Amino acid sequence: MSANPVTTDAPEGRADIVRAYVELTKPRIIELLLTTTVPAMILAAEGWPGTWLVLATLVGGALSAGGANTINQVVDADIDRIMARTKSRPLPTDRIDSRNALLFGAALGAFGFVWLVVTVNMLAAVLTTLGLLFYVFVYTLYLKRSSAQNIVVGGAAGAVPALVGWAAVTGTLALPAWIMFAIIFFWTPPHFWTLAIRYHEDYAAADVPMLPVVVGDKRALEHIVAYSAVLVGTSFLLIPTGVVGLPYTVAAVVLGVGVMAATLWLRRHHDQAIRYFLASNVYLAALFAAMAIDGLF
Repeated sequence: MSANPVTTDAPEGRADIVRAYVELTKPRIIELLLTTTVPAMILAAEGWPGTWLVLATLVGGALSAGGANTINQVVDADIDRIMARTKSRPLPTDRIDSRNALLFGAALGAFGFVWLVVTVNMLAAVLTTLGLLFYVFVYTLYLKRSSAQNIVVGGAAGAVPALVGWAAVTGTLALPAWIMFAIIFFWTPPHFWTLAIRYHEDYAAADVPMLPVVVGDKRALEHIVAYSAVLVGTSFLLIPTGVVGLPYTVAAVVLGVGVMAATLWLRRHHDQAIRYFLASNVYLAALFAAMAIDGLF
């Protein structure tokens, strides 16, 4: 008599659920946000701020960002079901119940706050949580569906990690931290507008008033050039503060020339918008890496 076959459906099912919850947090976006935190910490400390403090700050920031991204997907589940780019996410595919996802996101945000209070300081915890609340209530619940300037104002949430990094080291905020905040703030609109050009039809179908949908791709490209110029100019403001030196200055100039050349190229090849979107990730990461290298050496 043959033995009953051994099945592994349960473990595989649990693994799928874990992967779906991880997917809700948008790990790649968290990674980009955290690359702006550590350089801010290094500049604030005028050197390496200590491995434990860096790890504690990154853990708290990752928890809060993961919570914000999860709640964002709960609110936007109806939009995500329409858009081809997002319809395979956990909620549109019913891999996770929306109530469970909401509880998961809220728990991540709350734990992130408590973690930062205990391991870092109150200012870092408050700033991180304010970033989460701003992203959920101001951007996701209000601006995203009501204004073509949604990502302009909403981008402030993504710029908060620079403030958190500085506050984690000093317990205060200073001009260099606000300049780093401004760099990310002005980087965000052209970055996401190029994505909106690439997925113009998706956003139009979902009735999301991203700038290219409202004013057209050609006008949106003019805004991208203008914001990119402001971004490059803002990156130079960090130099006179004295927290950076020649390595950052050279990097800011080279990267600035590169990003402006890319925007002008994009005006002639708007069908290649996704390439600019990816290149802008490299720009921001490289600029903040130059800050970190300058602060360490």
